[in-house]
Amino acid sequence: MFRTKPQLAVELVQAAQQAGIGFRAVVADCFYGDNPGFTDALVAADIPFVLALKPRKDTWAPAEAAHTPTEAPGELGWRGARKPGQWRRLQRRFRDGHTETWWPADATLGGWGPDRRLRLVVATTDPARLPGHSSWYLLTNLPRPTGRRAQQADLAELVRLYGLRNWVEQGYKQVKGELGWADFQVRSDRAIRRHWALVCCAFSFCWQAFLTHEHGQPAPPDPKGRRDGRAGGHPERASAPNRPSAVPGRRGCGRCGPG
Repeated sequence: MFRTKPQLAVELVQAAQQAGIGFRAVVADCFYGDNPGFTDALVAADIPFVLALKPRKDTWAPAEAAHTPTEAPGELGWRGARKPGQWRRLQRRFRDGHTETWWPADATLGGWGPDRRLRLVVATTDPARLPGHSSWYLLTNLPRPTGRRAQQADLAELVRLYGLRNWVEQGYKQVKGELGWADFQVRSDRAIRRHWALVCCAFSFCWQAFLTHEHGQPAPPDPKGRRDGRAGGHPERASAPNRPSAVPGRRGCGRCGPG
Protein backbone atom coordinates (compact mmCIF):
# COMPACT_ATOMS: atom_id res chain seq x y z
CA MET A 1 0.00 0.00 0.00
CA PHE A 2 1.42 3.39 -0.98
CA ARG A 3 1.69 6.19 1.57
CA THR A 4 1.38 9.87 0.72
CA LYS A 5 4.16 12.39 1.28
CA PRO A 6 2.36 14.00 4.28
CA GLN A 7 1.98 10.54 5.86
CA LEU A 8 5.68 9.86 5.34
CA ALA A 9 6.47 13.30 6.77
CA VAL A 10 4.54 12.56 9.99
CA GLU A 11 6.40 9.27 10.35
CA LEU A 12 9.75 11.05 9.91
CA VAL A 13 8.86 13.59 12.60
CA GLN A 14 7.82 10.83 14.97
CA ALA A 15 11.02 8.90 14.23
CA ALA A 16 13.08 12.02 14.99
CA GLN A 17 11.32 12.40 18.34
CA GLN A 18 11.89 8.76 19.25
CA ALA A 19 15.57 9.11 18.34
CA GLY A 20 15.88 12.07 20.71
CA ILE A 21 16.61 14.61 17.95
CA GLY A 22 15.70 18.04 19.26
CA PHE A 23 14.16 20.69 17.02
CA ARG A 24 12.53 24.08 17.56
CA ALA A 25 9.72 23.55 15.08
CA VAL A 26 8.71 21.74 11.92
CA VAL A 27 8.67 24.00 8.86
CA ALA A 28 7.21 23.14 5.47
CA ASP A 29 5.80 24.71 2.33
CA CYS A 30 2.12 25.05 1.40
CA PHE A 31 1.92 21.46 0.10
CA TYR A 32 2.03 20.37 3.75
CA GLY A 33 0.40 23.43 5.29
CA ASP A 34 -2.72 22.90 3.18
CA ASN A 35 -2.97 19.22 4.15
CA PRO A 36 -5.38 18.81 7.09
CA GLY A 37 -4.15 15.29 7.84
CA PHE A 38 -0.60 16.55 8.31
CA THR A 39 -1.50 19.55 10.47
CA ASP A 40 -3.97 17.52 12.55
CA ALA A 41 -1.30 14.89 13.23
CA LEU A 42 1.18 17.55 14.40
CA VAL A 43 -1.46 19.24 16.58
CA ALA A 44 -2.46 15.90 18.14
CA ALA A 45 1.18 15.11 18.91
CA ASP A 46 1.74 18.65 20.31
CA ILE A 47 4.60 19.25 17.87
CA PRO A 48 5.39 22.93 17.16
CA PHE A 49 5.22 23.92 13.52
CA VAL A 50 5.38 26.85 11.11
CA LEU A 51 3.75 25.89 7.80
CA ALA A 52 3.02 27.94 4.71
CA LEU A 53 -0.47 28.30 3.27
CA LYS A 54 -1.51 28.97 -0.30
CA PRO A 55 -2.29 32.68 -0.60
CA ARG A 56 -5.77 32.03 -1.98
CA LYS A 57 -6.69 29.04 0.15
CA ASP A 58 -10.45 29.32 0.76
CA THR A 59 -11.66 29.21 4.36
CA TRP A 60 -15.20 29.39 5.69
CA ALA A 61 -16.09 32.74 7.22
CA PRO A 62 -19.10 35.08 7.41
CA ALA A 63 -19.87 36.87 4.15
CA GLU A 64 -18.48 40.21 5.37
CA ALA A 65 -15.21 38.69 6.69
CA ALA A 66 -12.01 37.66 4.91
CA HIS A 67 -12.06 34.27 3.19
CA THR A 68 -8.45 33.83 2.03
CA PRO A 69 -5.01 34.58 3.53
CA THR A 70 -4.51 37.42 1.04
CA GLU A 71 -7.74 39.07 2.22
CA ALA A 72 -6.94 38.78 5.94
CA PRO A 73 -4.22 41.50 6.00
CA GLY A 74 -6.80 44.06 4.86
CA GLU A 75 -8.10 44.16 8.44
CA LEU A 76 -4.71 44.95 10.05
CA GLY A 77 -4.92 48.72 9.65
CA TRP A 78 -1.92 49.45 7.43
CA ARG A 79 -1.71 53.18 6.57
CA GLY A 80 1.99 53.42 5.82
CA ALA A 81 5.28 52.89 7.64
CA ARG A 82 4.50 55.67 10.14
CA LYS A 83 1.02 54.29 10.85
CA PRO A 84 1.48 50.52 10.48
CA GLY A 85 -1.57 49.46 12.48
CA GLN A 86 -0.99 45.93 13.76
CA TRP A 87 2.09 45.34 11.58
CA ARG A 88 5.53 45.26 13.20
CA ARG A 89 8.76 46.36 11.53
CA LEU A 90 11.47 43.70 11.26
CA GLN A 91 15.01 43.94 9.88
CA ARG A 92 16.17 40.69 8.32
CA ARG A 93 19.93 40.33 7.97
CA PHE A 94 21.18 37.83 5.40
CA ARG A 95 24.43 35.92 5.16
CA ASP A 96 25.86 38.16 2.48
CA GLY A 97 25.46 41.16 4.79
CA HIS A 98 22.48 42.89 3.16
CA THR A 99 19.32 43.64 5.13
CA GLU A 100 15.65 43.84 4.20
CA THR A 101 12.72 45.43 6.00
CA TRP A 102 9.85 42.99 6.52
CA TRP A 103 6.48 43.50 8.18
CA PRO A 104 4.95 40.55 10.08
CA ALA A 105 1.58 40.55 11.85
CA ASP A 106 -0.96 38.22 13.42
CA ALA A 107 -4.12 38.02 11.33
CA THR A 108 -7.55 36.50 11.85
CA LEU A 109 -9.12 34.17 9.31
CA GLY A 110 -11.92 31.70 9.94
CA GLY A 111 -10.95 29.67 13.00
CA TRP A 112 -7.36 30.97 13.04
CA GLY A 113 -6.35 33.95 15.13
CA PRO A 114 -3.76 35.37 17.54
CA ASP A 115 -5.56 34.05 20.63
CA ARG A 116 -6.61 30.69 19.17
CA ARG A 117 -4.90 27.35 19.03
CA LEU A 118 -3.74 27.94 15.46
CA ARG A 119 -2.44 31.34 14.35
CA LEU A 120 -2.21 32.91 10.92
CA VAL A 121 0.91 35.07 10.63
CA VAL A 122 1.44 37.19 7.53
CA ALA A 123 4.96 38.43 6.72
CA THR A 124 5.74 40.64 3.74
CA THR A 125 8.05 43.34 2.43
CA ASP A 126 5.08 45.50 1.46
CA PRO A 127 1.78 45.28 3.40
CA ALA A 128 0.08 47.57 0.87
CA ARG A 129 0.75 45.44 -2.22
CA LEU A 130 1.60 42.00 -0.74
CA PRO A 131 4.04 41.04 -3.54
CA GLY A 132 3.85 37.34 -4.33
CA HIS A 133 7.61 36.73 -4.29
CA SER A 134 8.11 38.26 -0.82
CA SER A 135 4.90 37.55 1.11
CA TRP A 136 4.37 34.57 3.40
CA TYR A 137 1.14 33.27 4.94
CA LEU A 138 2.13 31.07 7.85
CA LEU A 139 0.08 28.70 10.00
CA THR A 140 1.59 27.96 13.42
CA ASN A 141 0.60 26.44 16.74
CA LEU A 142 3.28 28.34 18.68
CA PRO A 143 1.40 30.43 21.27
CA ARG A 144 1.35 34.20 21.02
CA PRO A 145 2.99 35.96 23.99
CA THR A 146 1.00 38.46 26.03
CA GLY A 147 3.46 41.36 26.17
CA ARG A 148 3.94 43.74 23.25
CA ARG A 149 7.73 43.41 23.19
CA ALA A 150 7.46 39.64 23.48
CA GLN A 151 5.05 39.63 20.53
CA GLN A 152 7.59 41.55 18.45
CA ALA A 153 10.29 38.99 19.29
CA ASP A 154 7.86 36.15 18.63
CA LEU A 155 7.01 37.41 15.14
CA ALA A 156 10.72 37.82 14.39
CA GLU A 157 11.33 34.24 15.50
CA LEU A 158 8.55 32.87 13.29
CA VAL A 159 9.96 34.69 10.26
CA ARG A 160 13.45 33.41 11.12
CA LEU A 161 12.21 29.83 11.40
CA TYR A 162 10.37 29.80 8.10
CA GLY A 163 13.29 31.58 6.43
CA LEU A 164 15.49 28.58 7.27
CA ARG A 165 13.32 26.40 5.03
CA ASN A 166 14.97 27.81 1.91
CA TRP A 167 18.39 26.58 3.04
CA VAL A 168 16.97 23.19 3.95
CA GLU A 169 15.31 22.98 0.54
CA GLN A 170 18.55 23.86 -1.22
CA GLY A 171 20.47 21.25 0.75
CA TYR A 172 17.87 18.55 0.05
CA LYS A 173 17.88 19.40 -3.66
CA GLN A 174 21.63 18.93 -3.97
CA VAL A 175 21.66 15.79 -1.83
CA LYS A 176 18.82 14.24 -3.86
CA GLY A 177 20.66 15.02 -7.06
CA GLU A 178 23.79 13.27 -5.82
CA LEU A 179 21.74 10.35 -4.53
CA GLY A 180 20.31 9.86 -8.00
CA TRP A 181 16.67 10.03 -6.88
CA ALA A 182 15.81 11.98 -10.02
CA ASP A 183 17.24 9.27 -12.29
CA PHE A 184 16.33 5.71 -13.19
CA GLN A 185 18.37 3.30 -11.07
CA VAL A 186 19.60 0.00 -12.52
CA ARG A 187 21.53 -1.65 -9.71
CA SER A 188 20.97 -3.86 -6.72
CA ASP A 189 19.17 -2.70 -3.60
CA ARG A 190 22.33 -3.13 -1.52
CA ALA A 191 24.38 -1.02 -3.95
CA ILE A 192 21.79 1.78 -3.87
CA ARG A 193 21.74 1.80 -0.06
CA ARG A 194 25.52 1.90 0.13
CA HIS A 195 25.56 4.81 -2.31
CA TRP A 196 23.01 6.69 -0.21
CA ALA A 197 25.03 6.16 2.97
CA LEU A 198 28.23 7.43 1.35
CA VAL A 199 26.57 10.54 -0.11
CA CYS A 200 24.84 11.45 3.16
CA CYS A 201 28.10 11.00 5.08
CA ALA A 202 29.97 13.17 2.59
CA PHE A 203 27.46 16.01 2.84
CA SER A 204 27.44 15.75 6.66
CA PHE A 205 31.24 15.99 6.79
CA CYS A 206 31.22 19.00 4.44
CA TRP A 207 28.63 20.84 6.54
CA GLN A 208 30.51 20.06 9.76
CA ALA A 209 33.77 21.36 8.26
CA PHE A 210 32.03 24.52 7.06
CA LEU A 211 30.50 25.26 10.48
CA THR A 212 33.85 24.65 12.18
CA HIS A 213 35.53 27.24 9.96
CA GLU A 214 32.63 29.70 10.14
CA HIS A 215 32.58 29.93 13.94
CA GLY A 216 36.28 30.49 14.40
CA GLN A 217 37.37 27.07 15.56
CA PRO A 218 40.78 25.94 14.32
CA ALA A 219 40.83 23.83 11.21
CA PRO A 220 42.47 20.38 11.34
CA PRO A 221 46.27 20.71 10.91
CA ASP A 222 47.70 20.06 7.48
CA PRO A 223 50.00 16.99 7.50
CA LYS A 224 52.70 19.07 5.78
CA GLY A 225 52.49 21.87 8.32
CA ARG A 226 50.54 24.26 6.08
CA ARG A 227 47.41 25.68 7.59
CA ASP A 228 45.31 25.89 4.45
CA GLY A 229 47.14 23.59 2.06
CA ARG A 230 49.27 26.40 0.58
CA ALA A 231 52.73 27.54 1.67
CA GLY A 232 52.48 30.62 3.86
CA GLY A 233 48.71 30.62 3.60
CA HIS A 234 46.09 31.47 6.20
CA PRO A 235 42.89 29.68 6.98
CA GLU A 236 39.93 31.12 5.16
CA ARG A 237 36.24 30.60 5.51
CA ALA A 238 35.01 27.87 3.27
CA SER A 239 32.35 28.74 0.74
CA ALA A 240 29.51 26.24 0.83
CA PRO A 241 26.96 25.68 -1.94
CA ASN A 242 24.25 25.21 0.65
CA ARG A 243 23.60 25.74 4.31
CA PRO A 244 22.20 23.44 6.98
CA SER A 245 19.28 24.60 9.07
CA ALA A 246 21.06 24.38 12.43
CA VAL A 247 21.62 27.72 14.17
CA PRO A 248 24.45 28.00 16.72
CA GLY A 249 23.13 27.86 20.24
CA ARG A 250 19.62 26.98 19.12
CA ARG A 251 18.04 23.99 17.58
CA GLY A 252 17.18 24.47 13.95
CA CYS A 253 14.33 23.06 12.06
CA GLY A 254 13.93 20.97 8.96
CA ARG A 255 11.49 20.36 6.28
CA CYS A 256 9.40 17.27 6.79
CA GLY A 257 9.58 14.57 4.23
CA PRO A 258 11.66 13.97 1.17
CA GLY A 259 9.83 16.19 -1.26
